[in-house]
Amino acid sequence: MSRVILDGQATQRTLRRLASQMVESVEPGARLALVGVRRGGVPLAERLADLIEEMVGERPDLGAIDITLYRDDLYTGLEKPSFGATELPFLLDGACIVLVDDVLFTGRTVLAALGVLRDYGRPRWVKLAVLVDRGWRELPLQADFVGKTIETARGDKVLVEPDASDGKGRVSVTRESDR
Repeated sequence: MSRVILDGQATQRTLRRLASQMVESVEPGARLALVGVRRGGVPLAERLADLIEEMVGERPDLGAIDITLYRDDLYTGLEKPSFGATELPFLLDGACIVLVDDVLFTGRTVLAALGVLRDYGRPRWVKLAVLVDRGWRELPLQADFVGKTIETARGDKVLVEPDASDGKGRVSVTRESDR
């Protein structure tokens, strides 16, 4: 049995707050870019870019990265890795990058994503935005922008549906014992 952590309205309020915080974090004249981590971070980055454009009248640069080749378990933990495209249609050099992902868990995805960014350029800074921080970090990092912090058991599954049937998204947690 899963429990809903954020319903559609709460998800929208949370995304608006995150977009506002991102806008406030960038000094005047600096170039903001959102980079979504494939899969879950990309639709969130797109939605946040829409909200930022509504707020300030200018759309931030938008990109997507695939971390598959940068994973520390590529050859040990994945039966059949799947690859997606890395699309960074702008220069990273000097940009204020907000790396966007849906759920922050152990931190290994973020470490891999930073490796990808490092190979594409030298941003002014990189900050991390996540919709859900569920704890259980294995690496010394934290998100700069957090939608919701929740307590989970290590084996729980957090499901983020950015465009659920109501069109507004949903976040739910399924307990390990319920699967």
